[in-house]
Amino acid sequence: MNDAREGLQAVLVRAVARFCPPALRHLRDDLVQNAWLRVLELQRRSDPDRAFSASYMYKVAYSALIDEIRRMRRRGEVALDEVPENQMVASRGGAEHEATRYAVGQGIHACLQDLGADRRLAVTLFLQGHTVPEAAQILDWDIVRTKNLVYRGLADLRACLAAKGLKP
Repeated sequence: MNDAREGLQAVLVRAVARFCPPALRHLRDDLVQNAWLRVLELQRRSDPDRAFSASYMYKVAYSALIDEIRRMRRRGEVALDEVPENQMVASRGGAEHEATRYAVGQGIHACLQDLGADRRLAVTLFLQGHTVPEAAQILDWDIVRTKNLVYRGLADLRACLAAKGLKP
């Protein structure tokens, strides 16, 4: 049993190494761990003696990698070695650009408060990087309802920002 687990883990390590882009090589161990936890959770929920094929392990590794990339995009994370050195010291555009970004951010926050509760929830999730189906699942709403709330809420948000003289 222990040899089988070690074999599965070795397959996961190879799969992550194969799929993982060079920019995320610093996360390979975390990705293997995340994929391994998925396999263990599936084993716990189903048959503990269930055998997993190598192709299934590759799918789990690929899925873990895609989820990590999506999470990083949603949060706007970038590895430090990917950021040019001049951007680490000062952001693009200087103080005026930062002030404009701050004003737009404050405007978005104020305009979101003016939206109805359902629209505010749907738009907030969308602005955080969730897709409409993901937002629908999180909120336990119908996809059509969520889609309407997001798009109407974004239209209201744009109109509110335009009324404040701000361009997102």
